[in-house]
This record gives sequence, C-alpha cells and structure tokens, in this order.
Amino acid sequence: MPVRKIPRNYRNITGIVSSTTLTNSSAMFESSLERDLLIQLDFDLNVARFEEQPLRVPFVDKAGRPHSYTPDILIFYRTDIVPAKGMPPVLAEVKYRQDLFANWKELKPKFIAARAFAREREWRFRILTEIEIRTPYLENAKFLRQYRRVESDWDRVHLLLDTLNELRATTPNALTLACFKDPMNRAELIPMLWKLVAQCRIGCDLNLPLTMETPIWTLD
Repeated sequence: MPVRKIPRNYRNITGIVSSTTLTNSSAMFESSLERDLLIQLDFDLNVARFEEQPLRVPFVDKAGRPHSYTPDILIFYRTDIVPAKGMPPVLAEVKYRQDLFANWKELKPKFIAARAFAREREWRFRILTEIEIRTPYLENAKFLRQYRRVESDWDRVHLLLDTLNELRATTPNALTLACFKDPMNRAELIPMLWKLVAQCRIGCDLNLPLTMETPIWTLD
C-alpha cells in the first residue's frame, strides 16, 4: 500500500500498469520513466512483487530539523529460483538524469538516509535513471508482455519445443522453417514462439534487440 497518493502532474504522465503475471494486480506511476520501470519489473520472472511509494525514510537536515523521504519503489525477488534467490530487496528512486543533476543538493541527504536505511535491513538502495531503465531489455519486455496473454496452442507449443530440442540452438526464423515449409503455417507458430520466450521456456539474450534472427536455444 503506497504511503502517499500519486498526484496529478502537469509535467509528467500518470496512470496504471496492469500486471500480466498477477491476477487483478496493478501499479500506479507518475512519470513515463516510472511506467517503463514497472513494465520491466512485471515482465521480470525473478521479481516476486513490488510496492510503489512503499515507506517513509526519516532523516535530519544540517540544522537538526527532522524530515522524511519517500522512495519510489521497493522490489522483492523470488526465493525459489536462481539467480533471484540470491538477490536482496531493492529500495529505489526513479529520476531523470537532468532532474537528478539539477536537484542534487536537495536530494543528496535523502539518498544518504535511504542508503543507510536499506543497509540496516540488508537491502540495496539504487537510483534508477533513463540510462538504467530505457534499454533493449525494456523494448523486449514491452514486445513480449502482450504474448503472455495469448492462449496456448499445445500442439504448436510441443512442436516448437520438440524441434528446438533437436536443433539445440537456432533462430526464430530457422526454428519455424524447421517446423513447416508453408509460410502460413510458419506465421501461425510465431505467437506461440514469442509466448515461450516470454515465459523463459526458450532461451535468448533479452539484453539484445529481438528479431527473427536472434539466437535462441533450448533450456531442457
């Protein structure tokens, strides 16, 4: 439950990102950069859950006056899979680099307090800018999330996985060609192929742009 409401904002967009992994789950954002981070987190199967505007961090300024600071998000990772089980929770602030540099003097004591707050709990504190968020992984997440809702065609799923197990490593284009020569049948395989990539049942490097020539491999 957020500790403060997300306001209407004349400068940035506000809205809600609906989860593709959790039923009836959604998260609010107050900038397009926060929206993009939430899309990443929802797509990442290492993430167990995340809370926006999660808590207040108390701190005292140089004059001895008490204040509090509310980070943007708290991320928890799964404990049942690798590498997630070795990843500590992350308390994070989301800021455009321009805003970060322009307001650094005001923000620095807040971030120092947040880092100490996180360290006491064996968490990490991170500042996430467009450099860390707007990556090829984000573009892949945006593309692949839509396929998680595609209904599974189990005949095509088994055909793709069985063929990939024989090839071991290939590309989406070559995999569909190995399944069917007919262009229409090959085209009908593509939604299932991307669904399997989105589910991490087909391996590939999601830090590189996805194309029909992207290297993919079996995970069996």
